[in-house]
Amino acid sequence: MAEPVRQELSALAAIFCGPDEWEVLSLSETDGAVFRILTKAEGFMDTDIPLQLVFHLPLSYPSCLPGIVVNSKHLTRAQCEIVKEKLLEQAETLLLEPMVHELVLWIQENLRHILKCPEAGGGSEKCSSAASMTVDDGLWMTLLHLDHMRAKAKYVKTVEKWASDLRLTGRLMFMGKIILILLQGDRNDIKEYLILQKTCKVDVDSSGKKCKEKMISVLFETKVQTEHKRFLAFEVKEYSSLDELQKEFETTGLKKLFSECVLRLVK
Repeated sequence: MAEPVRQELSALAAIFCGPDEWEVLSLSETDGAVFRILTKAEGFMDTDIPLQLVFHLPLSYPSCLPGIVVNSKHLTRAQCEIVKEKLLEQAETLLLEPMVHELVLWIQENLRHILKCPEAGGGSEKCSSAASMTVDDGLWMTLLHLDHMRAKAKYVKTVEKWASDLRLTGRLMFMGKIILILLQGDRNDIKEYLILQKTCKVDVDSSGKKCKEKMISVLFETKVQTEHKRFLAFEVKEYSSLDELQKEFETTGLKKLFSECVLRLVK
């Protein structure tokens, strides 16, 4: 990881040093850094709105834009998207220099103005063009494995909502103790799904307290090929046997994936 990025992470950790203000989610020599910042910004009626900002700094940062995900229980999904797009527009003016702290200060000062704009109720052509996080690679597919779900009904509902919001199709598959999520869609939307999956409290621990998903693994990721089935929707499916699950993968054109990634989960 580049030294300027390490220095920026160190500075951010010192700035956002309050309880739960800062959390590094992943550090990779190949994929860069992903971290979360919790902050507040003034919204309507002088009311502070809590914001969760997740940043992805690719290896080429700050020569390229960071990836940004915005979440808030006080904003609609559409409003979160508009805030993200405005942050990306602002980031374009800060290229080649550390920008994360500047972006946080900027949104703290400008959130109320953004929410007052007509586009905050939906989207705009201008905003759509700025929405891409880092790449535009067409249709991609990712297979995820979850270790368990304690609060299954709520967890499933959350996964369905995320898939719908991000326009992802595929399957949430249950077979005995095996839990798989197969996603198809834009690669940036799949990345955003993974960030949501790792940063939001989607399940409960053994004491019944809400917790984040810490036992998720990416089994496979690829660009959708001609032999792969295109899913038209996101569905939740239960399978009574391994043979039934295998048939699902075979009809999807993923026979090799089943034998290489799924079968080892049974052993």
